[in-house]
Amino acid sequence: MSVRVRRVYEPPEPDDGVRVLVDRLWPRGLSKEDAHIDEWPKVITPSTELRRWYHAGEGSHEEFRHRYETELGSPEAAEVLDRVGNLVREGPVTLVTASKVPEKSHATVLADLLRSRAG
Repeated sequence: MSVRVRRVYEPPEPDDGVRVLVDRLWPRGLSKEDAHIDEWPKVITPSTELRRWYHAGEGSHEEFRHRYETELGSPEAAEVLDRVGNLVREGPVTLVTASKVPEKSHATVLADLLRSRAG
């Protein structure tokens, strides 16, 4: 079971497994064909308010992580997290994002959470 994080603009690789777009908005300039997205569960993406707060530079990555994990605690998000977690248990999953620095984005928070829930 593995969870990776990659930029959606990078070409798909054979070991990506299930490609899950974890952005609320579709990536600019990318066709659906070129993205090779298998799942797009918008309910587990950061809210518009949280995304704007973080991109405005008003808080640290740790505060963002805490707020995002709180959002992921909603019943609707928990149900979708369970479904994505099942995908992780079945094989490789790649979380894809348009973020320029994925390691400082919500995608890594989500990947860490999925890894901890999967085993």
